[in-house]
Amino acid sequence: MFDPSYYRRCQCKGPLKDKEGKPLFDADGNPKIGDIGTTCPKLGKGHGKWSFYFELEPTEGGHRQRVRRGGFTRLNDAKKKAKEIYDAAMAGADVLSDEKCGDFFLRWIKSKKSLARTTRKGYEEHIELYLLPHLGHIKRRDLKVRHLDKLFDAIEKENAERILHRLRVDQLQKDRDAAHRAWVKAAGKTEERRAARRAFLDANAKLREGKKGLRKVTSAATMHRINDTISSAIGWGIKREQAFAKNWAHYVELPPVVRPKPLVWTPERIEHWKRTGEKPGPVMVWTPELTGQFLDFVMDDWFYELWHTFIFLGPRRGEMAALPETEVNTDALWMRISQQIVEVAYELYGEAPKADSVRTLSMSMESGDNMVSFRAKKNRKREELGDEYIENGRFWTHENGEDLHPDWLSRRFKRLVELSGLPPVRLHDLRHLAATLALLAGHDIKVVQEKLGHSSRQITSDTYTSVLPEMMRAEAESVMSVVPRDIPFEVRTPLALPESAWQNDIAVFFAHGAKQSDDTWVVGAQTRPDSDLLGMIRLTGRGQDDAANAAVKWIRDHCSAQGLELVRVENFNDRYPEEQRPSFSLTRFTVGRSESPEVEGWALPTGLPPAPRSDSNRGHSKAA
Repeated sequence: MFDPSYYRRCQCKGPLKDKEGKPLFDADGNPKIGDIGTTCPKLGKGHGKWSFYFELEPTEGGHRQRVRRGGFTRLNDAKKKAKEIYDAAMAGADVLSDEKCGDFFLRWIKSKKSLARTTRKGYEEHIELYLLPHLGHIKRRDLKVRHLDKLFDAIEKENAERILHRLRVDQLQKDRDAAHRAWVKAAGKTEERRAARRAFLDANAKLREGKKGLRKVTSAATMHRINDTISSAIGWGIKREQAFAKNWAHYVELPPVVRPKPLVWTPERIEHWKRTGEKPGPVMVWTPELTGQFLDFVMDDWFYELWHTFIFLGPRRGEMAALPETEVNTDALWMRISQQIVEVAYELYGEAPKADSVRTLSMSMESGDNMVSFRAKKNRKREELGDEYIENGRFWTHENGEDLHPDWLSRRFKRLVELSGLPPVRLHDLRHLAATLALLAGHDIKVVQEKLGHSSRQITSDTYTSVLPEMMRAEAESVMSVVPRDIPFEVRTPLALPESAWQNDIAVFFAHGAKQSDDTWVVGAQTRPDSDLLGMIRLTGRGQDDAANAAVKWIRDHCSAQGLELVRVENFNDRYPEEQRPSFSLTRFTVGRSESPEVEGWALPTGLPPAPRSDSNRGHSKAA
């Protein structure tokens, strides 16, 4: 039964009395002085704080369970708190424990026996760096949302200080670099060079001093992970011990996490990077042309086949470092991802990947040949080194057979990119590239999801599908091509595709529009800028979009009449400078014809037909 008692008490000190109201004395006969609490004569309105207590059901051993709380300014506050605690106790919460949050978090992480090593490391860092300093002193039973809000407010305050510190270091870095340039320029000038050298050494010393205590800014994503750690701990406490009334982490409001959008290295971005050294974004992806240049550059590198695998299959670096020799089949063209190497404080540990990451990757013929080539290279090194060769059962190894460290792979890749002169990408960005190339090749998003080892299509779509300019154009113009626009035009020269325009039943040509006078446009079809016209139309239009739409309708009508297929439409109007766009348009068409041999009637290959005998052989036979 809920029957709390409420009373006032204060912190005043005075002579202490026993239960009968008689004064208490110490050994020397002096009155004992202490907190007089509920016996203070000043107790009343405006003096003292409200407290309460109530009894819970006795324990199985018959021990009393009394709940006490105090420090309330108003009686209504005390009543409200008493009802809240009683309801929590009836729901099963432990309202009597004096355990501190710090002790609880340490007890929780100790109890987690099945955590992955990297997950445990992350939890332990959050506890050490954030939870113990900011929440460790709070009694577990008193933890509320406001305490978590204060934690994240403190993190944001620290972030502001760290940002200022980083800005100061950046300025010191610029000063040091400027002093170094001045020192170099003073070559041959003894006195000036001596002074410049002294200035450089001073600037370098200031930079070293300024870097002391420099710490990373805690990002919004990290804040969410810290809150997830708190949520996991509280959830465990509720499930195991009813230690909390609610999972307070669910009610915390944090800054939104903005996932960096992968950007493609377009010519404009490359030019900006060459001029300023600045990357347009943290996640960058090469175009197919840049990818080919990198593969050509690393052709003679020991790990060429590994870089090729990263680019076209998109594995994680830890998965490749752990790939067993037995999990690569070059005859059936597959590799199975069933292990990974994780790095914690630069120490390596072997672990099984998450369930969704265990997968079998199909390889192309080229990838299979690469695997055969790498095995052959390893065998040659094994013969050269003899007993010095390290046998570890891994497929990818150093030249002496030594294991690969995932972080070393990232550093090696970064160095190769720098040496190649190509715009920078990270090793992990090759996963974006592999997904993008697969989508560009027309693979379904589900296939890409399974290739990358993601748990859902949404993760693949949101995270790893940066869009190449070619894909953007194809998508945009595919939409344009299926929504006809009624732009009237006059056919001046009917379209005719000569046999020379076809390559393997595919013809690619351009429709180039130019404004004549007033609103009159002329659009001509050509395979190259200097080739003969394949056809021409004339129209009255308001701009290059009307010229492009008229060209699309013209080519579509021609394909329908000739039994051809309009495969692709690409609009290149944006290639013109801004000042020329009102007067020119350019559209590329890919057209197919269905005259190529079909596969019907072919059975499984049983051998090649006999080669015909040459006329000379037949002549010899007759002569014989």
